[in-house]
Amino acid sequence: MIRPSIKNETARLRKVVLGLAEDFGGEPALEEAYDPKSKEHIRKGTFPTQEAVSSQVKALENVLLKHGVEVYRPLDVKDVNQIFARDIGLVIDNKFIVPNIIIERRQEVEALDNIISQIPEENILWSPDNVRMEGGDVMPWNEVIFVGYSKKEDFKNYKVSRTNEAGVEFLKQNFPDREVIAIELAKSDKDPRQNALHLDCTFQPIGDNKAIVFRGGFKYESDYQKIVDYFGEDNLVHIDREEMYHMNSNIFSISPEVIISDSSFERLNGILKDMGFTVEEVEYDEVAKMEGLFRCSTLPLVRD
Repeated sequence: MIRPSIKNETARLRKVVLGLAEDFGGEPALEEAYDPKSKEHIRKGTFPTQEAVSSQVKALENVLLKHGVEVYRPLDVKDVNQIFARDIGLVIDNKFIVPNIIIERRQEVEALDNIISQIPEENILWSPDNVRMEGGDVMPWNEVIFVGYSKKEDFKNYKVSRTNEAGVEFLKQNFPDREVIAIELAKSDKDPRQNALHLDCTFQPIGDNKAIVFRGGFKYESDYQKIVDYFGEDNLVHIDREEMYHMNSNIFSISPEVIISDSSFERLNGILKDMGFTVEEVEYDEVAKMEGLFRCSTLPLVRD
């Protein structure tokens, strides 16, 4: 039995779903790719190999196990990229939410059946048909929920728009005790340096009262200001556009004190260490070529 419980992004992690890399399907055809960073690496001939992604996901698993985290895995679907478990389910409070996601990824949701079947029915929320939402856009943070989304025009025009206004309303209706802070994201189907695929590609809380943020990842300056108003300027770690491109905001907290980060993030890791964090450095640059990193690869089920 799994009793989901998530209050925020950083409390001590106890149970987590980690994505699978063993049969990720290799390099897709250019027309089959649905994010600009994957397309870039397909064109350049630098798309990651099966061996590379399997090795890096295994390294992430080893760090989670080292810290005593119970790791669950989806069912293996051959030739389907299942690395990014974050988007296919999410937990807020004691509810596991099954979202509606892009049709290309529906098999990934079905592969969670072995985990969802262990959750009591009263703890599962099924998204209505009109709701589109992916876990990378949704961040429970104590009394609030931060959610990245796109309004109707952008949602219709961009493949990389994954959470709609109905998704925001769904969260407001089902979690009335939390304030939902909705943030429009900058989107581009063509240029990964201009695209915030999900909210966690441009922003993420860390510790007890701090956050990593890329100011240019929001469609409007007023949305960035929502982050400043909540955390305070002095509690923000700013990254630049190139660091955003390399996924510097997509780290992952095991606890308020321990953060998993890519070993190549030298500037960020130095800042985090100076702030008193323990930084577990993992090489994850090959996975990053598919526009996802540590938070994208993990779906927390239980935190303290």
